[in-house]
Amino acid sequence: MTGPIIMKFGGTSVGSADRIRTVAGIVAKAKKQRNVVVVISAMSSVTNTLVSAGRHAAGKNMAGLNRDFKHLQTIHLEAISGLRLDDAAAAGLRTTVEAHLAHLRKLLDSILELGELTPRAHDLIVSFGERISVRLLAQALTAIGVPADPIDAGALIVTSDTFGNAAPHLEESQRQARPIIQELFKKGRIPVVTGYMGATAGGITTTLGRGASDYSATILGYCLDAAAVEIWTDVDGVMTADPKMVSDAHTIGALSYNEAAELSYFGANVLHPLTMVPAARKMIPIWIKNTFNPTHPGTKISGQIHASEYGGKAISILKNVSLITVQGKGMLGVPGVAGRVFGEVARADINVLFISQASSEFNISFIVMHQDGGKAVKILQKAFHQNLTENTIEAVAIQESLAIVAVVGEGMKGHFGVAGRIFTALGDAQINIMAIAQGSSERNISLVISMDDVSEAAQSTHRAFKMGKAKVSL
Repeated sequence: MTGPIIMKFGGTSVGSADRIRTVAGIVAKAKKQRNVVVVISAMSSVTNTLVSAGRHAAGKNMAGLNRDFKHLQTIHLEAISGLRLDDAAAAGLRTTVEAHLAHLRKLLDSILELGELTPRAHDLIVSFGERISVRLLAQALTAIGVPADPIDAGALIVTSDTFGNAAPHLEESQRQARPIIQELFKKGRIPVVTGYMGATAGGITTTLGRGASDYSATILGYCLDAAAVEIWTDVDGVMTADPKMVSDAHTIGALSYNEAAELSYFGANVLHPLTMVPAARKMIPIWIKNTFNPTHPGTKISGQIHASEYGGKAISILKNVSLITVQGKGMLGVPGVAGRVFGEVARADINVLFISQASSEFNISFIVMHQDGGKAVKILQKAFHQNLTENTIEAVAIQESLAIVAVVGEGMKGHFGVAGRIFTALGDAQINIMAIAQGSSERNISLVISMDDVSEAAQSTHRAFKMGKAKVSL
């Protein structure tokens, strides 16, 4: 392919002036080979501080708001001082950043006055981290002789108006983004684009969800028919397991889009779960690279399947989940119980991560994040109040402090004894399995266990599939 490279850098990669200069060097080197579009996140801690500032403003907590705003001023103005710009460039950048901070403060003061933070206002506030970081990096690139322009993604990416979790409109975004980016390419300039955000067709700022700068990068990759999307982070790639739990965990050379999506969905923090969707539609490869170890080959994610000879390729763990169970013999043969359960949960905007149902239909179990567990129970108890009174449903129960362990690999399909290997490994470790789910794709077997058993489960399943020995490479 002859398209550009999309290079996305996360918050840790641009977390200080030194790191911003490192990123500028990596981008400048890539620009010598082909056109580049850079997508970046806010500096480390900035988005969390913006979220906190919004909450403090809505709660009329002036002290908390002032503390948060002071942190935002300090981190960005110190970064300008550390970029080693000439006096004129530094003064111009400082004026620009201070203008953005003044705009932000005016918004926060308005919220303080009203005592209310709407989803729309929240999206606008949290977008300021990326709005400022793109200007820091663009100036750092220009200072080393690589002309760059900061661009707010709202000018490129068109989304729905679901504030906080907006969906991109890919075809509209493509029509909007291409002429803007192509014009910059003609001038020999690098677009430095805000991650995480977009805008409605009417120009109202939206965000794509926390951690969605990866998603921003593949959306732009789709729009520009990119040759590749590179996600630059602080690890060497996707690993077989969390190295904090498993000592012989190692970087996986190659993953399919489906494997990467499964791992991300069930807790792997390297990628946002939706990142693969735009790339897969145009078969654009995604590379996971390390900003602090740029010579490492990293992990390639593509439509190709590189199966491990042992079946399972990686383990992902999602912690702090709750298991909700609706049970009762009166459910047997009664149509629509599952529909009612999941309808009520969906209307409450609770995401269901995992479903397990006994063939007897005596119970339906599902997993939600810990913070949604109590809410889900109250909603279902209310919805099934009559059934609970009549004892046709005996209980709506919750188990907390749980985790999902997902064993993922394309090679698991048609590989005999995969499930048995998992159960044997966990049984030998005396780990109790509370629920099991396996999709028809057969590339993922997920199990619910106690949080107390997470490390041992990761080690046991890693050994069972010989993941420490199976070097899956290109």
